[in-house]
Amino acid sequence: MFQSKLFSKTRREDPKDEVSKNAKLLIKAGFIHKEIAGVYSFLPLGLRVLNKIKKIVREEMNVLGALELNLTTLQNSSLYEKTNRWSDEEVDIWFKTELKTGGELGLGFSHEEAIVELMKKHINSYKDLPRAVYQIQTKFRNEERAKNGILRGREFLMKDLYSFHATEGELDDFYDKVKGAYERIFERIGIGDLTYTTFASGGIFSKYSHEFQTLCEAGEDLVYLAEEKKIAINKEVLTDETLSELGLVTEELVEKKSVEVGNIFKLGTRFSEPLNLLYKDEKGKMLPAVMGCYGFGLTRAMGVIVEITSDEKGLVWPRSVAPFDVHLIILDKETGSLKGNHSSNETTKSALEIYNELIAAGKEVLCDDRGLSAGEKLADADLLGLPYRLIVSDRAIKEGKFELTERVTGETEYLSETELFNKFR
Repeated sequence: MFQSKLFSKTRREDPKDEVSKNAKLLIKAGFIHKEIAGVYSFLPLGLRVLNKIKKIVREEMNVLGALELNLTTLQNSSLYEKTNRWSDEEVDIWFKTELKTGGELGLGFSHEEAIVELMKKHINSYKDLPRAVYQIQTKFRNEERAKNGILRGREFLMKDLYSFHATEGELDDFYDKVKGAYERIFERIGIGDLTYTTFASGGIFSKYSHEFQTLCEAGEDLVYLAEEKKIAINKEVLTDETLSELGLVTEELVEKKSVEVGNIFKLGTRFSEPLNLLYKDEKGKMLPAVMGCYGFGLTRAMGVIVEITSDEKGLVWPRSVAPFDVHLIILDKETGSLKGNHSSNETTKSALEIYNELIAAGKEVLCDDRGLSAGEKLADADLLGLPYRLIVSDRAIKEGKFELTERVTGETEYLSETELFNKFR
């Protein structure tokens, strides 16, 4: 992609109505656009990052044998009345809308009821189990506070996985596999070292559920870490009994701020019983299916990455989720004369040849072909935070050495064209 073709532009000043680092940087760099508090549009660069995270999540869900689907955003109130979750006293984050013909619908904040109702058409016998399905979908939550950028939005992208089993033992086995898949996701998106599988309230079916908390100063949660044992405990379950069960003592715990990026629950029959999702076992007895649910916030994960990896110059994307691999910067006096991937200027012509060779080598390249000063281009490169910055200048062409800088470490190499392509191959 040529940077001159991007309609989004960088800013020099922080947006005045933002307090969170993730929103400030993503807006300054042209990755997102704020519509209203807690509601953001994703521009081309931001969408590329989000799609990289989606791809990683999909791959790990598919390894589990889960199948992807897409449920409706508009939700039937009658289903939620059966589980006592339509009432504002029970769930206070609904966005609800009235139909012109009468009655109300809700904008989905989660989809347990909807998926159970769907599965009643597909699960009849023990032979139909186990089953796991997931979706990556926009969710809506009427949050009272929405001031933390994309860490806490009123509209956000979430992956929700639901599993159905004949026995508690089957659920336990699958639950552990999902836990492992989540841990791999966090490693792959570049925040694994700071993300802890955290003991939290079980709530419905088991003594504990698990949250995936990433240590972050912008976090609204508190977790207590036994750092050497890589164990984290949510404040709500920090009791003497819990510590005893986990073989911990209070003195070895450290309090840290964190952001919850995912959670997994053993639901048991909490939703299958009131909604009558039954299957016939081997003896012909009708039993409620045993369920688990597993959430992962994709937009929140993107915000966390920004919060913990960015520096004073701007964004610093892990390679796995960066919108492009290489930021190729053309520095010559006639860059603005670039026309449709062609130029008569020797420096720009050489830069375009390198650009095409990198793409042929399977790299994603953002080429800064704009007619701006070197200082402006380099400042924008720091702000956008791509893994590698490659400078093609008159001097580089003359000397046959190209300046390649790694954004994470700041290390710079001067490489011949052959050395450059050997590195990227």
